[in-house]
Amino acid sequence: MTNEEDIPEFERGETSDEFGAAIEPGTFRIKRILPGPIERVWAYVTDPEKRRAWLGDGPMELRVGGRVGLKFRFDELSTEKTPADKIKECDVNGWVTRCEPPRLLSYTWGDQSDASEVTFELSPSGRDVLLVITHRRLGDRGTMVSVASGWHTHLGLLADHLDDERARPFWSTKLRMAAEYERRLAD
Repeated sequence: MTNEEDIPEFERGETSDEFGAAIEPGTFRIKRILPGPIERVWAYVTDPEKRRAWLGDGPMELRVGGRVGLKFRFDELSTEKTPADKIKECDVNGWVTRCEPPRLLSYTWGDQSDASEVTFELSPSGRDVLLVITHRRLGDRGTMVSVASGWHTHLGLLADHLDDERARPFWSTKLRMAAEYERRLAD
């Protein structure tokens, strides 16, 4: 008999809609329906303390041209500790390219001229909120797989927090999702 905890999420009834997709070369998109209202989800995207629970904290100037500084502390995202072969912390800096609270936020993922760009689009869906994340200018397939599995895992953590549930393990989920996206994003 198989223990349900041993079965990956995508084999436990998670629909294919839960997975993101490459929508064009170098662009990944993923969608989630999250418990609203929209202002609550916006706060989890923009407020450093709330964002720290599922992604990374740091300053975010909510205006075009404003600075973004994300600090990821992977050991703090769940009770699962970072494997020895993975980094425990990293920083991502960037600049806000669009900001229309509480519905749209775009910023560069890096501060170089060739940095990728992530866009968060929020729209009401009854009492819930549709969150669409689009990450553009991803250089190669390996980067696409890493970004896809990362967003999938981080959005799972966001859903856990919004649903007041215990946060799923970060690294084991990310590694499982990387293997799944490796298959799904095959050339």
